[in-house]
Amino acid sequence: MRRFNLGYFIKEGFTSIFSHGLMSFAAVCMIVACLIIMGSFSLLAVNVDDMLSHLEEENEFLAYIDEDFTPEQARTLMEQVKQMDNVGEVKFITREQAKADYLKGHESEGLYVNMPDEVLRDRLSIHVIDLERFSETVEAVKALPGVANYQAAGKVAEGFVAVRNAVTALAYVLIGILAAVSLFIISNTTRLAAFARREEIAIMKMCGATDGFVRWPFIIEGLLLGLMGALMAFFLQWGVYGAVSRALAENGAGALFTLMGFGQIWKRVLTTFLAAGSIIGALGSSFAIRKFLKV
Repeated sequence: MRRFNLGYFIKEGFTSIFSHGLMSFAAVCMIVACLIIMGSFSLLAVNVDDMLSHLEEENEFLAYIDEDFTPEQARTLMEQVKQMDNVGEVKFITREQAKADYLKGHESEGLYVNMPDEVLRDRLSIHVIDLERFSETVEAVKALPGVANYQAAGKVAEGFVAVRNAVTALAYVLIGILAAVSLFIISNTTRLAAFARREEIAIMKMCGATDGFVRWPFIIEGLLLGLMGALMAFFLQWGVYGAVSRALAENGAGALFTLMGFGQIWKRVLTTFLAAGSIIGALGSSFAIRKFLKV
């Protein structure tokens, strides 16, 4: 029964890394660069999605009730709206409350103090659950009997959804492209190592060594290169993310776009980087060594 000698494979993997130091360094640098670019766009997508989630939590529109409706009819209308799909919380605001809320921002304008309540309408403040269906929900509410008018920032909601979708799509495309580039670099690094040892590999194969015994040191080498690149990329990403966060806060842009704290997401970033680095490294090495096993 053959024994899986992990210690031997790890030792051979380390030896090969240092034997081809320049190519190993180039491979690690490429992995770092790819992961940082992928990570930056992914973090941008995560932050846009987080902002959209907060916007969904606060997003509301107003439906103005027909002035001929009695209070009982208005309450019935509110219950109808509550039962609609994609509608969360619904608040009934009387014309008196609406006037009081309006005057809070216009205390210095005496003209509005004596404004009769009848000038305003009773209204419903409607919270939307899924922002992507904002316009659809507004149209459904507007079609209800008793809804005289509405006030909704639909273009803002659609703009946020469009930005989120575009950033997410771009992040996925870049992840695919850069992963392929990283695989190519790792494969070439391993191929050079295998080429330098092609005679040794041929002798081992002729002496009865299995493909697995020959392949595993190269896979370990790629795995180690991937993990080293992932750790370096993680710490660099941390620094870049922190610098961007501080820059946004200092120039006032933080009021429009606030990044999540890195402490909230560092575990996901580290796990993703380690997984991506190890998979890219191991697969790249596995692809590169196949041709040298055909003896």
